[in-house]
Amino acid sequence: MGAALARAAQWTAAGSGTGTLEITPLNESLLNQIIKFAEDFSTRHPQEAAFVFREPLEWKTQLGCSVFEEGYEIHGATVQSEAKGKDGQPLLLLTASTLRVRSFDQLSHLLQIAMEKKLKEAQACLEANRDPIMKILGPECGTVEGEDMSMLHLLEKVKKDDDPETEMKMKICLLLHQLDLQLLNSSLKHISQDVRLNPAAINNEVNLLKNFSGKGEDTVLESLEYTSDYMFCNGCRAPPWRQVHGEICYLVIKPHDTDPLYITCSTAGVFLNGGQQKGKDDIDYERKSDVYKDIVTFLRERSPRFVKNMAKQEYNFFKEPTYEKNYQRMEVVDAKVSGQSQNLYDLTEKNVCEKVKSSAARRRSIDKKKLEPSMKWKNTGLSASHRYFSDKATKKDTEEEGRNSAVSLKIKKKASGISSESVKIQRASKCKTSGRFEDISESSSETEEDEEQPVRRQEGNTDLPSEYWGIQKLAKYLKGGNPTATVIALCSMRDFNLAQETCQLAIRDIGCLEVLINLLDTEEIKCQIGSLKILKEISQNTLIRHAIADLGGLQIMVKILDSPDKDLKCLAAETIANVARFKQARRTVRQHGGIKRLVGLLECISVGSTSLTPYQSKDTEIARCGALALWSCSKSTKNKEAIRKAGGIPLLARWLNCSHANILTPVVGTLQECASEPSYRLAIRTEGMIENLVKNLSSEHEELQMHCASAIFKCAEDKETRDLVRQHGGLQPLSVLLGNSENKQLLAAVTGAIWKCAISGENVSKFREYKAIEALVGLLSDQPEEVLVNIVGALGECCQEQINRTIIRKCGGIPPLVKLLTGTDQALLVNVTKAVGACATEPENMMIIDRLDGVRLLWSLLKNPNPDVQASAAWAICPCIENTKDAGEMVRSFVGGLELIVNLLKSKNKEVLASVCAAITNIAKDEENLAVITDHGVVPLLSKLANTLLLAMVGSTDETLQEAAAGCIANIRRLALATEKAKYG
Repeated sequence: MGAALARAAQWTAAGSGTGTLEITPLNESLLNQIIKFAEDFSTRHPQEAAFVFREPLEWKTQLGCSVFEEGYEIHGATVQSEAKGKDGQPLLLLTASTLRVRSFDQLSHLLQIAMEKKLKEAQACLEANRDPIMKILGPECGTVEGEDMSMLHLLEKVKKDDDPETEMKMKICLLLHQLDLQLLNSSLKHISQDVRLNPAAINNEVNLLKNFSGKGEDTVLESLEYTSDYMFCNGCRAPPWRQVHGEICYLVIKPHDTDPLYITCSTAGVFLNGGQQKGKDDIDYERKSDVYKDIVTFLRERSPRFVKNMAKQEYNFFKEPTYEKNYQRMEVVDAKVSGQSQNLYDLTEKNVCEKVKSSAARRRSIDKKKLEPSMKWKNTGLSASHRYFSDKATKKDTEEEGRNSAVSLKIKKKASGISSESVKIQRASKCKTSGRFEDISESSSETEEDEEQPVRRQEGNTDLPSEYWGIQKLAKYLKGGNPTATVIALCSMRDFNLAQETCQLAIRDIGCLEVLINLLDTEEIKCQIGSLKILKEISQNTLIRHAIADLGGLQIMVKILDSPDKDLKCLAAETIANVARFKQARRTVRQHGGIKRLVGLLECISVGSTSLTPYQSKDTEIARCGALALWSCSKSTKNKEAIRKAGGIPLLARWLNCSHANILTPVVGTLQECASEPSYRLAIRTEGMIENLVKNLSSEHEELQMHCASAIFKCAEDKETRDLVRQHGGLQPLSVLLGNSENKQLLAAVTGAIWKCAISGENVSKFREYKAIEALVGLLSDQPEEVLVNIVGALGECCQEQINRTIIRKCGGIPPLVKLLTGTDQALLVNVTKAVGACATEPENMMIIDRLDGVRLLWSLLKNPNPDVQASAAWAICPCIENTKDAGEMVRSFVGGLELIVNLLKSKNKEVLASVCAAITNIAKDEENLAVITDHGVVPLLSKLANTLLLAMVGSTDETLQEAAAGCIANIRRLALATEKAKYG
């Protein structure tokens, strides 16, 4: 309460007196909070309420004797409480108009009986007792500048003396300190929403409105006049005894559609007063309305005609200033008016008089963009009511604030440090050099989802919400305060919805991002923690992530990973996890030693423990945050290698034994990212991780299930892993998870794992036992392409067995498979053609495929430019020809089909050549087809291939390919003989 009254409350400087509390919304808010605290004190803290103050709180009261009833003795103009202290003196004493109170119990009761006068009583009490804590607890607890050691002294005394009274003082001191922080926090919120005016801003607004006032139909007002023509040297027109209350001038405004309005313009804003008193020249100064930020806002609430006619003007007067991508900063300026120490906001905007000649000239670069009024308003020669300071002015103001603060933050100025003055140069240089080094060696498979998003800009004519301006006004306290003020400002900033994009961009645009990053390089742990808590939240935004990286924030966060403070390490790792979602950031973390430090966070002795001590829980939390950061970094191939070299694999394997899903998820997430590398797949198998991955497929957490299935999907490329999944009972939970068709990400991972596991015939038998094949067929409709690719891939593997081909037909799987032949996704087409081709080996299936026009669709895929699609389509055509009656006639019915397949013999892709040769082997069995393909030049094309793909293919270990190649050679021989016979008889 002492610090709040000294630093946050708005006091007047009335001559040589002690000053009074201004009647402002901020002070009213503070007083109401203090009243509530005191009123409830006796109920919430009955023992502390009986504590007798060191000195009484004494002030001039407006309460009379009649309000005191039970519990008080009244003797004429004197009232005293029946309750007395150890010294026999009453705890409340009223003599004439002087009131003395000596306990919270009496203070609480007094405020309750004061009724509607409690606000005035609290104001009078605090004005007369500027440091109430000193009177309540003694001089040793008085409010001091700098570091307050009073609580520590009390604590030491409690330890030494074991004195009940000292312990009671300690409790009260804590309660008052808590109230003090609450008041300071509340004042910061209030100030962040407050717009304070000065004489120049009001005068500009008055002159501006006068130019558009008069008798005309389109005028905004009938008239607007000052009540006084005399102006003091400080620009105020209010008399001096009103200036001490922050009042600047008084206006009489005559709108077209309401009675005359008498308003007061003060530093706190604009409000309706009582108007001219009858028969007197004086004004009734009492406020009769809410306080508005300026005259225009006030009039908008009072006069519909004003709103209508102002809307006709070309200049958008009502809107807050708006910006393009780079917002210019708006800073508050401290000024003094008539001896008051007021924070007045200079809201004067420079008028830009340069004439715009063409639309091309109006398009300026973003760096030079300024908000300009329209030509009509420029010509009045008046400036609007806002001023935007240049970066130079902003820097100067910030430096002055820093000099004026009692204790400035000790920011380390190192060679590698980042200062707010240098960030622009660094950002520019980094933009030029980013991508110069190591780009080629980064993983080509990385998903750069956020780098491809366009940088969005605010439109110049779009209103910004109040949160934007609230954060902007709070920025001053963040930039220029001592450590305590900075921490409070950080706490207040966290009260905003930092998940909202407006708040995130406001922090970036007004220069707070640079300050937050600078705070990371201080010696104040509370400031570092507060800064990281904000950075962690706002770094969910793509633009903020890039800005943090450009400003050198990642380098500082990597250093913080070495901090002995566990909370700091956790926050730094979590923020790195958010920022390292694009390639440049991941590279920065690696180049500054971040990977090794993050792997080090995984080292913990409590791995696998079910019941954890608080100390072990904190270690587990550190490991979780480290795993989150490694997860983000592991999207880079070089980072995967760095994790392996730093000893990350065995540590990740140890954490797989943990039972807590919150750490298992990032650990498995990291492993499934790294499983794209053969070395990791080998390590996952040899370190015994497959068993744990299988176990967690049965977890209650779907995200964990998804990452486990995804890791199995990648690792099951190897036969040994496929066998381990089966041996550890993983095929059944995978089959069960097919029932969760709502979670598409989980379904994609599970179907992928089943696909790869089904490459092994032993696993296919198990999947058939667990009804997985029927489930896969049931999922063929209405699925995303990435899911369909895996489903069809799995069915293609299962189709290698005759019994499974029958199951697919009986479950109605043929029609949806044939329908998928009309798709466009190349990976899906490859898998579908393989599955359809495998199904076509059964005559019963072939009849269905032919009836659905499946063969024609397969033949049309030979035109696809993708060699993989061409090859799989040609292989699928082979069984279709073999198992169709009148196959020769069917083939000839495809117009241009035979010429198309012969021309594919010119391909340079070996798989295409092999599959086409196999197809031609079946086509050539029909004499008419043989004649047609001979006319299309099939013999010389096949002859050219005899020595380069076919002879080698005859020796292939793949029996199907070997047979096809041998068949092609046999057909070439037969064709040659037939040609010779035709020529020479």
